Amino acid sequence: MYRIHYKTELVIGTNALEELRSFQNQGILMVADPFLEKTGQLEYVKNHLDSSNRVTVFTEVCPDPPIEVIVAGIQSSQEQTIDIILAIGGGSALDAAKAIYYFGKKEGGFQEVTLIAIPTTSGTGSEVTDFSVITDADLGRKYPIVDRELLPDLAILDANLVRSLPRQITADTGIDVLTHVLEAYVSTQATDFSDALVEKTVQLVFEYLPKAYRNGQDMEAREKMHIASTMAGMAFNTTSLGIVHSLSHASGAVFHIPHGRMNSILLPKVIAYNAGLEGARIGNQQLEVAKRYQQLARILGCSAPNPAQGVKQLLDKLRQLQRKLDLPETLAAYGIDQPSFEREKESIAESALKDPCTVTNPRQPSVSDLATILSTSYRE
Repeated sequence: MYRIHYKTELVIGTNALEELRSFQNQGILMVADPFLEKTGQLEYVKNHLDSSNRVTVFTEVCPDPPIEVIVAGIQSSQEQTIDIILAIGGGSALDAAKAIYYFGKKEGGFQEVTLIAIPTTSGTGSEVTDFSVITDADLGRKYPIVDRELLPDLAILDANLVRSLPRQITADTGIDVLTHVLEAYVSTQATDFSDALVEKTVQLVFEYLPKAYRNGQDMEAREKMHIASTMAGMAFNTTSLGIVHSLSHASGAVFHIPHGRMNSILLPKVIAYNAGLEGARIGNQQLEVAKRYQQLARILGCSAPNPAQGVKQLLDKLRQLQRKLDLPETLAAYGIDQPSFEREKESIAESALKDPCTVTNPRQPSVSDLATILSTSYRE
């Protein structure tokens, strides 16, 4: 027996921001990425709010938001009653807003509050997940919070907000979408519902991510990737993830590599590990996982005559996509120096083993396994 909970209402399409005009006489806390002020996108969103609303803007968000930012966000709104928390931006802004909402309610600062998410990147799926990742800067560790309370009430998907997304961020966030679904598909909690979302999302990413990367003004590609990101979020919100994310959470906090880029480097190595490709042949324990990857390879048009070939063809497809997006394939290629890597490797592996995402990985690793995956990710 299993349960699936889809709480978030979705408003999707060109000019979906018009939905904001329905809110009047509300106290609104806007939590946004600071650079949205420079791009004019924050003002663009504010212009969709009725003038009767009382708006407080909090833009002290930074990548991998630390606990101090969450506290500052809660305190920024103490002079007025908040009816709506409006999260605008990429994963860090949405995670920060969700944490502000969550801890603000726990402390009694917020009462009946509506949480609205407006993503300005196509990657995290945070607008439909009950995850929020915050950082303890002193310890250099990321901590995922998982609670149904974190699910937004409403998500607005307006592709106009990602039209001007830089190419590098398009690539990084798009690979994050792919990582979400590849991990969800082999999760120990995968279901027929999540499988359906994964299989469609994989097709969308391989078809439309290169197009969005080459031409950001391709609005069909932009909207398809925006939808793919949300579908991926819906999939992994019911399945959780795996050790790509465990390792990415731990290593990203140390090396400050963009999350999607770190996922891209780790993903092929984890697929090979999960499928047992590091041995001379796939063992019985990993055979079912390899069959899952084989099915995805077939969906992408590969022959995949057997599980081993299916995994290898899927990895070939993934590497081709990485090259189309000009993504580094190793930590060394990204610029991480070897002494720093060797110094941190074991502690990263130990942190990753404790990450909640490790629990649902299809193959349970040891610290040594995780350290080996990191080593192959440094230089192949």
